[in-house]
Amino acid sequence: MCGRYVVTKAVTDLLPDLLGDFADLPDDYNVAPTDLAPIVRLRHGERTAPLASWGFRASWMTEKQKRPINARIETVATAGMWRRPFAQARCIVPALGYYEWTVTPTGKQPHFISDPGSALAMAGLVGAWLDPSKDEDDPDRWQLSMAVITRDAHVSPGEVHDRMPACLTPDAYDDWLGDELTPDELVALLDRSSLDVAHELTHYEVSKAVNSVRNDGPELIRPL
Repeated sequence: MCGRYVVTKAVTDLLPDLLGDFADLPDDYNVAPTDLAPIVRLRHGERTAPLASWGFRASWMTEKQKRPINARIETVATAGMWRRPFAQARCIVPALGYYEWTVTPTGKQPHFISDPGSALAMAGLVGAWLDPSKDEDDPDRWQLSMAVITRDAHVSPGEVHDRMPACLTPDAYDDWLGDELTPDELVALLDRSSLDVAHELTHYEVSKAVNSVRNDGPELIRPL
C-alpha cells in the first residue's frame, strides 16, 4: 500500500455499523502521511472517533524519528515496535478507497481501489505522545497517531501493488476493538476478514493530479 487514501462524508452511510453514532466524516480525497484523519477506537468501553496523524509515533519516539505509516500483518503481533500497540491500542481507519500507482512510459499512473458496494474499514494501530509545548492540564496534550496494517495484495482481483490495507468486515469490528482475543486470534481474525474484503476490490485509473498532495476534490476519483 502506498501512502494515500480517500475519506468522505459518504463513508459514514456506507459503514453504518462502525460510524452510525458519529457525525459525518469530513471530505478529504487525498489523505497523505502526517495528515490528521478520523479513526475509531475503544476508550473506557465506548467507541470514539478522534483525529490521528497518519504516521505512527510511540510515546518513547523522538520528534526526528521516522514515523511508519504501515505495519505488516505478518509481523505485527511480534515485532518490537508493534507488539504492544497491537495488543492494547488497535483502531479502525475508515476510507472510501485508496490509491496505488503503476509505472508507465508517461510516468506514474494512479489507480483508485475500492469496494464499489461499500467503504473500507482498514485495521490500524494507535500511538500517543505528550506534546511538551502544551500545559499539563491541557486536554489536547496527548497527541494521537496511527498506522494502517497491510497484507499481501496478490489475494485481490483488484491488485495493483504488492501490498494492500488489511480491512475488517462488520462482524469483526467488536472483536478487533475489544480485549477478549489473544494476539494470535486477532491475527487470524484480521487475516480471514481482510481476505473477504480483498475479493470485493476493484480499481480504475484516475487523474495524475492525485500525485500532488496539494490537490483535493471529488475529481481525483473520477475514472479516466
